[in-house]
Amino acid sequence: MIADQETNGLMPLEIKNKSLLAKDIFSFELGRADGSDLPEFTAGAHIAVETPSGAMRHYSLTNDPQETHRYVLGIKAERDGRGGSVAMVDSINEGDIVMVSPPMNEFELLPAPTYILVAGGIGITPIMAMARQLSRNADIPFQIIYCTRQPEFTAFSDELAGPAFEGKVTIHHDQGDPANAFDFWDTFATPTNAHVYCCGPAPLMEEIRGVTGHWPQTAIHFEDFGAKAGQPKADDKSFVVENSRTGVSYNVAHDQTIIEALRAAGEKPPTSCESGTCGTCKTTLIDGDVDHRDMVLMDEEKSNSIMICVSRARGDKLVLNW
Repeated sequence: MIADQETNGLMPLEIKNKSLLAKDIFSFELGRADGSDLPEFTAGAHIAVETPSGAMRHYSLTNDPQETHRYVLGIKAERDGRGGSVAMVDSINEGDIVMVSPPMNEFELLPAPTYILVAGGIGITPIMAMARQLSRNADIPFQIIYCTRQPEFTAFSDELAGPAFEGKVTIHHDQGDPANAFDFWDTFATPTNAHVYCCGPAPLMEEIRGVTGHWPQTAIHFEDFGAKAGQPKADDKSFVVENSRTGVSYNVAHDQTIIEALRAAGEKPPTSCESGTCGTCKTTLIDGDVDHRDMVLMDEEKSNSIMICVSRARGDKLVLNW
């Protein structure tokens, strides 16, 4: 058990409830052991969670921001992913303690006359917080377009079919066939005064970018948790990282971050966001050509620093000092 105190800015929270939302998707309710209030959050916010492997993963808060005593997450077990979600779903149970960051929000629900909320798959999670908040104000019109592969993969389907969202929800199942994808053109052919919020897989977000190209771009909002910075690229290659202080070298696989390689070797590098946005893992660069993928370092810092949660070597080796 983790003591009831903050560590490196992370809060220890108890899993109050774990339940099945849809196939391979689970709801996790987190709260303080004594039930006291948590740091406030706004619709669209997410928290970083330390998974059982030690990796930090970002998950959207799905509950109404007026709830101050709990954070509720929706997590899909990505069996072909990097292991964080699977560790959460398979290894974390009610009563367990997890370390989480305070809420962060780069997907803020801004004031607008009306809203169009678009979700694909597990991208429904931040959209639900927005929908719950908006449903409390009958004077603000909004609509939800929610695309999933099949009904069994559709989280929150019962709630979305309830009276709070009557007449506001369109759920579309494509059965995994691109030919059956939802036709967004009817919705976006004519620009309106709506603000559009979209979260989901990359093809969905690219589709929304395409069909809203003639809309005011200040009204179009996307959530991807810095995915462009953190996700592996098709041409990523393995390389070696050497600790200049100890002389020990570590192999970093093509589909592995430096932090993941160090963690697998028993090291405990400082880390928080693991998406290249917070600066916690800033490490001194001694030698080597870096593919900088973070969103933190100034240009003048890139010759002697690296964010090891997302950045990689362009060549075969990096020499670092930590």
